[in-house]
Amino acid sequence: MNRSSLGAALFAGLLSTGPALAQQPKVGDWTIEKRAQDTHCNASRGYKDKDDENRDYVIVITHSEQAIVIVMIYDGWEWDKSGEVLRADVGTDDADIMKKAKWEVMDKTTLRGIFAYDQWIMDRLAKAQRLTLDFEDDDDDSIEMQIPRAGEALAALKFCEENRK
Repeated sequence: MNRSSLGAALFAGLLSTGPALAQQPKVGDWTIEKRAQDTHCNASRGYKDKDDENRDYVIVITHSEQAIVIVMIYDGWEWDKSGEVLRADVGTDDADIMKKAKWEVMDKTTLRGIFAYDQWIMDRLAKAQRLTLDFEDDDDDSIEMQIPRAGEALAALKFCEENRK
């Protein structure tokens, strides 16, 4: 399966409301799940930020041997065109991960990044407390998402992937 198909399948599964195949384990406020309509397991976390007008933030991370897919949903975004590709530097609280990474607009409040699988990226995410997107010439849409206990969530995601049916 190519990266675009994997990402599309994962995103479609993210938005549907079908039941999970198995019990959904929690790691802090992360949910780790393999739903019937998904090919791969997902680690997701949603929260409201009282310092940002109580806006909703959601992050979903999944991966295969070929790709890492990150979906970010923020109700403060108002993207105009689905399918538009944006460029943003990706970083964590202590490391730059990628410069000018491609992010696809999925809808008004949702972006999806599909990246070639790289253990180095997974290691950086596991150590992070926050994930940042810094858009070229657009500070208003740049974002910092809190990802506490990401290392534990990614370990649970790995376990889910190794045991999915």
